[in-house]
Amino acid sequence: MKYLVTGGAGYVGSVVTTMLLEGGHEVVVLDDLATNDANGIPAGATVERGRVQDSADVLDPGFDGVFHFAGLIANGESMEKPEIYWDANVSGTLALLEAMRKSDVGTLVFSSSASVYGNPSELPVTETAVTRPTSTYGANKLAADYAITSYAIAHGLAAVSLRYFNVAGAWKDASGLWHGERHDPETHLIPIILACAAGDRDKLQIYGTDYDTADGTCVRDYIHVADLARAHLLAVDKAEAHRHRIYNLGNGNGFSNREVLAAAQRVTGRDIPALDAPRRPGDPATLVASSAAAERDLGWRPDRPALEDIIADAWEFYQRG
Repeated sequence: MKYLVTGGAGYVGSVVTTMLLEGGHEVVVLDDLATNDANGIPAGATVERGRVQDSADVLDPGFDGVFHFAGLIANGESMEKPEIYWDANVSGTLALLEAMRKSDVGTLVFSSSASVYGNPSELPVTETAVTRPTSTYGANKLAADYAITSYAIAHGLAAVSLRYFNVAGAWKDASGLWHGERHDPETHLIPIILACAAGDRDKLQIYGTDYDTADGTCVRDYIHVADLARAHLLAVDKAEAHRHRIYNLGNGNGFSNREVLAAAQRVTGRDIPALDAPRRPGDPATLVASSAAAERDLGWRPDRPALEDIIADAWEFYQRG
């Protein structure tokens, strides 16, 4: 099988690309390398440098499907620069859908987000929960999901959206190479904490200490990147024409920012200074997933649910540079 992976140089995209290659598939990566390093693209993949808006220059009827990861991902930045987020995440997805339609490529797995739910009224969050995003990023992902549904109904697209909760950790492939987070700038909690543990950052800022949670800090559901990537390979085989299926992916357990900090201190054996800071616009208080639908339909369950194991893998990757 031959697949296009948009954003294949990124954190999740590179792991999925590697798993596809290990499974004997042919992979073409489309990435503009604006926020990712080309070193993240595994050997064996064909690389096309460009934005997702350039998909029509790459796709042809020889492709069996597309994994769509390309886009911008920071909730806080999306509130400050909405124009670039609507362009990258919504206009880009529309361009990809049109390129798929015109080239007769009929299967899509989309990297969506739990941010579409905003502050959910019930926990854990199921796929039937009300969608009311509190950030531009979450609104982008929801708009893209609506567009995908329209293409599935009108044009027969076989599509699956996977709504991630908080992805973390690192993964060692069959060759022994580790894959982990290297965002520039880094906005995710665990790699920032580990940078502080390594002495590469002065201190951790904890954004918001007055949320309606047990210790006042945000609560998130952390999922290992390898578990998440594996779900994509299951999803592409379950995609059905004229149907857009949506699944939440998480562990079903929530950890506050302070709990993540404490776990990282245990894993690294180092004291990590932290500074309380104001809330960031668009951050929900608590997001915890129900992944029962993914287990039922895809046969997916997380193999690495323990927070300290996730952090330990991320720390191994970080120390390797």
